[in-house]
Amino acid sequence: MKVFVTGASGFVGSAVVKELLSNGHQVIGLARSEESAKSVREAGAEVLMGDLESLDILQKGAREADGVIHTAFIHDFSDYESNAIKDMKAIEAMGEVLKGTDKPIVVTGGTLGLPLINGKITEESKAPAESIRFSEKAFLDLSESGINASIVRLSPSVYGNSELGFKGGFGVMLAEMAKAKGFSAYIGDGSNVWPTVHRLDAAKLFRLALEKSDKGGRYNAVNNDKQLSMKEFAELIGEKLNIPVKSLSAEEAPEYFTWMTYFVGADCPATSLQTQERLGWNPSEKSFVEELDQYFF
Repeated sequence: MKVFVTGASGFVGSAVVKELLSNGHQVIGLARSEESAKSVREAGAEVLMGDLESLDILQKGAREADGVIHTAFIHDFSDYESNAIKDMKAIEAMGEVLKGTDKPIVVTGGTLGLPLINGKITEESKAPAESIRFSEKAFLDLSESGINASIVRLSPSVYGNSELGFKGGFGVMLAEMAKAKGFSAYIGDGSNVWPTVHRLDAAKLFRLALEKSDKGGRYNAVNNDKQLSMKEFAELIGEKLNIPVKSLSAEEAPEYFTWMTYFVGADCPATSLQTQERLGWNPSEKSFVEELDQYFF
């Protein structure tokens, strides 16, 4: 297949491009700068210049490809709602040119904030109507209108060593924050849980979701191995950096965590059992703790 990949030079998107190419697919990668275009070309993909607000360019990419994987997002979480709306409009625009075809589109969502089912966020968990998780809404609208759409929900911490340097989403942000502030923190009793996934495992899942083309499919990019509570994670950071660990009240938390306060306080005990069964996806890369220990501390 010829696959149009948005966010093709990004942390997850670049892994998706390599995963597709190594499995016999062709790739058209969206790039918003010459630097991004260079990395996309060097990976072996064709380049389409544009960004998430270039709706006509997004439609061109979707029209010229046999399928779409949408990983791009404007990662300014201090203005999350505005950027989530731009994301939704981008998905809707690409969906317009896929109507009347069977071309698959796989969009990106997140597990964080989804409702629990029997104590877990599962593939059946759906974003409530009032949620600002607009990619879920856009995915649902596309699939209900007959478009071959599915969604991969990423864990809050997507990690992995790469040519970009070790990154680990919110997890590494918290470690860097603790280092700067001189102590590691969690909120309340810290029993809330964050799952993780390696970027290379996530890339495999995007490819499998595209190849499966299961209209309306929901897939959780979650490593089912032991998931750390926020207290355990804060204690790990404290131990590795040899700094104190403190519990903060809900009132104290915003001064320490700033815009991350909501995310840090959220509980996200998620599972990917159905995803693994449906797609034969088996996370096999190093654990988050192993990679954090090797590349950050």
